[in-house]
Amino acid sequence: MNMREVFLNSKYYSFIETGAIWYEHPLFMLEKSSFEGKYDKFLNENQIFLGLTTEPLIFLEKLKVSGTNLTPDLIIFASRHTSKTARPAFLAHTTGNWGNNADFGGKPQDLSKTSALLHKAGVESLREQIEKFDIPEFSLDMEVTHHGPTTLDIPLIFMELGSSKQEWLIKEAGELAANAIVNTVFKYLDFIEEKTQQIGLGFGGTHYAPNFNRLITNNNIALSFICPKYYIQELNENLIRMMIDNTLEKIDYFVVDWKGTNSQDKKHLIPLLEEFDIPIRKTRSFSSI
Repeated sequence: MNMREVFLNSKYYSFIETGAIWYEHPLFMLEKSSFEGKYDKFLNENQIFLGLTTEPLIFLEKLKVSGTNLTPDLIIFASRHTSKTARPAFLAHTTGNWGNNADFGGKPQDLSKTSALLHKAGVESLREQIEKFDIPEFSLDMEVTHHGPTTLDIPLIFMELGSSKQEWLIKEAGELAANAIVNTVFKYLDFIEEKTQQIGLGFGGTHYAPNFNRLITNNNIALSFICPKYYIQELNENLIRMMIDNTLEKIDYFVVDWKGTNSQDKKHLIPLLEEFDIPIRKTRSFSSI
């Protein structure tokens, strides 16, 4: 299944070619006539572009848009996901490298720019589409921050379809992912308009961050970067400052998955967090998780 064809041949929305080029491929724009109601207002004030490339997304460190002065406010990378278990899944995450290894794009101990609201909008849009499409065998996962790119000067997230060739070929799964990506933009704009979400940075837990996933599902809180338990010892003041500065929104809380962090890691983490004037909360301290 080709994601390009899914986006360009959708029955739910339509893109038109702009004449601009992104990584040697045409850049498309979402047509205003594709949505009705409140989305008309959003599309009168905002534009959504679709870029297609064969370049590995984790290594895209430059925007490379020619034939236009386009400077996007946000980027969503639509990507395939691969895992050893190869379980069917839809996923969203922010990008960055906590350690000194940068084999999968970006720089060592470097984080991209991102938006907690966009990240949450991605997860929630996937959730809504899973309910509409009724694909029960697929899980919905919010991964911790990992891989590149890290040096783009534009806030970004990844939204992925996984986790093997078998799932990539399922037409309905591709349509679900594409719909969710387009709708993420509108949900993000809804979050901005509503002003009900608090913003957090996550620490601890495992790669698929189940406690943080439940946290954002059941509470008005959005998370940008999540550092898993196995990188806690790599954290330093500079990385935590980068987590704060590279998040588009102002941070309300440091959120620690207390059960998902061992005592040795807490001894390293908590004094570091206490250097900043931001309240520290445990995931379980929120009303419903």
